[in-house]
Amino acid sequence: MTRHRHSRRLAAGALGCTTLALLAGCGGAGVSPSQVKENVKLVDSTPAASGPLDKATWFMPKEPATLDQDNDAAGATTDTVMGNVCERLVQSQPDLTIEPGLAEKYEWTTPNTLVFTIRQGVHFHSGNVMTAADVAWSMQRHAADGANESDEFVNVSAIQETGPNEVTVTMTQPDAVFLKALAGTGGVVFERKAVEAQGDAFGTPSGDDACTGPLEVKAWESGRQIVLTKFADYWNKDRVSKTGELTIRWADDDAVVNSLLTGEADGAYLENISSAAPLAAGPSTTVSQGPDTRVWNSMVTERGGLADARLRKALALALDRDGVSRSALAGLGVPAAEPVGPGAWGYEAEKFRAASEKLAAGAPAKPTEQNIEAAKKLVAEVTDKQQIVVASDGTTVRDVIANAIVDAAKKIGLDARIIQIPPQQYGDYYSDAQFRQQADLFTDDYFISKNDPVGFYKNGASDSTVQWVLKDPEYDALVKQARAELDDAKRADLSVDLAQRWAESMPWLSVVQSPTTVVLASEVTGVPASGAFRNYPWAADLGAKGN
Repeated sequence: MTRHRHSRRLAAGALGCTTLALLAGCGGAGVSPSQVKENVKLVDSTPAASGPLDKATWFMPKEPATLDQDNDAAGATTDTVMGNVCERLVQSQPDLTIEPGLAEKYEWTTPNTLVFTIRQGVHFHSGNVMTAADVAWSMQRHAADGANESDEFVNVSAIQETGPNEVTVTMTQPDAVFLKALAGTGGVVFERKAVEAQGDAFGTPSGDDACTGPLEVKAWESGRQIVLTKFADYWNKDRVSKTGELTIRWADDDAVVNSLLTGEADGAYLENISSAAPLAAGPSTTVSQGPDTRVWNSMVTERGGLADARLRKALALALDRDGVSRSALAGLGVPAAEPVGPGAWGYEAEKFRAASEKLAAGAPAKPTEQNIEAAKKLVAEVTDKQQIVVASDGTTVRDVIANAIVDAAKKIGLDARIIQIPPQQYGDYYSDAQFRQQADLFTDDYFISKNDPVGFYKNGASDSTVQWVLKDPEYDALVKQARAELDDAKRADLSVDLAQRWAESMPWLSVVQSPTTVVLASEVTGVPASGAFRNYPWAADLGAKGN
């Protein structure tokens, strides 16, 4: 298991005719990105529902490979479903803060000891009562080699049931990011008896869930749909599901758009956010966006064409991020100066916002003449220059970004070309050093499940498996210090320092943020519009609009 499984990369497919019709292509009437954006609401959550729904239908981009969130095959679609079914020790909220969940209280009793008081009176969907033993066993399962969140347990030395409703986690050093990770898969609580009884069937269409959430898995009809139903004995009577039955189906971009336009679907979280273009102005749908950690970046390999940081900075100055957003994301993206989006700002948000705005000087939304001249000077300082090779897999977003990089290179006196890689091989850039030798840059979207920038910037450590040019002992020491800092204000300062050091080295060229984008039928409302939806019971909030 690679050490970056806390982040799940989403492959954006080529945009179809239906999606692009209202922009410019396929003979459409032509609606500008600015017109599309005018109809998109920027919120943490859509307005609260005023009434229940007997049934609702939701669409996703593809079928989950598994419903076992510890499984290596689990990804964003698994999270989207199981966020409604499985609960965590601490719970992300639509505004990206965290609150107690299945742990009614948590406390650092010493710098290396984190104690959870487990909520009583909680029933699994089997009817059995959740115990501290189930909690300890679940955390040990998440920490096991190969589990998706195992790297978040790197500083954990022991997980023990220390009382009838108490679990104690002992650390080798303080780790503030660990607590944030427990709002993700690392904090999910399973019923041990149910998981072990199912064996290999757990997480498959023939298995049952083993969780406590407001909805439970009624059926998984492989290749067709997953049906969730309201859990009658849910512990939190103030947060019972407003939706009685939710049918989740999957389809490509055009089919999802058509289903929303025709009323076949009640909603969807869009993977390809440009699909919102024909829906934003529709009379029967609403589109909302909220903060996410997801950003499209171009990762620099160790091949050597961009070995000099001055060349990386020059490209960053000359790159037209606003143009990329308009061409690839229907203007619904946000030019990115950082490799992680504002969905990570789960604390000290104003401090992070101010620091990010300063970084934009080196990564402008639209380069000015002064930016281009500054970039040319950086290029002129480098005597050993070679052709820069940019990889793409032919999908729309990656092609647009690759062409934008080549255009930026040309403007500042660099030679660059694009190579096409089959989509099924594209992921090898992360795992195969020899494969990376064919390109200096490859583009991917990247997000983290933790509402803490340190949860991303630890990827800049020298032993990282997702960046290959930043090798700085001082940075490594700062990562360790930031993870160990339990005071939010102090940790935010350390995180800002990490962000500045990352920008100085620029192991990735950040291009554009991809905010969470949710489309709803006009009769329904209530779900989060932020990246919290991956770890939050969004379907329980889905309900009818008031008159």
